[in-house]
Amino acid sequence: MRIGVVSDTHDQLRNVRRIVELFNRAGVDRVVHTGDITRAPTLEIFAELSAPMTGVYGNNDVERDALDAAAAAFGCQLSDPPLELAWSGRDILVVHDPAELQASLKPDHVLVLHGHTHRHEVVRSNGRLVFNPGECAGHLEGHNRIGVVDLESLDLSMLRF
Repeated sequence: MRIGVVSDTHDQLRNVRRIVELFNRAGVDRVVHTGDITRAPTLEIFAELSAPMTGVYGNNDVERDALDAAAAAFGCQLSDPPLELAWSGRDILVVHDPAELQASLKPDHVLVLHGHTHRHEVVRSNGRLVFNPGECAGHLEGHNRIGVVDLESLDLSMLRF
């Protein structure tokens, strides 16, 4: 299974359209958003994904009633962090702020996803991958990025736009 990972879209609708295009072209099986969607119209664009989207809310997701309604309308599964997933025999932890990791981290989590800092991070240790795709809400073309993780191998590829 290949999952797309995105964070901190911050209602940048033009970039979200590009993210949807890139994930659909990459043929990911699922998409994980690590928070800071910001406003409900963003979820309407994410509804054009070919894969289901799951994720957590971030500190800038303050329009919760509108986001909850849009998530339900467009089939997105969003929750407060931490979110634990078990896909393809792998245990995954998703948070927004990396400061939330220590309280939720378990030895079985082989993939740990977060956002919040807008900084790309890849840390591999003892068979675990900790990953933040980094900036994707910026205006500088070529500096935005999202990631694709192969859950079987934990191989990672970056998609820049």
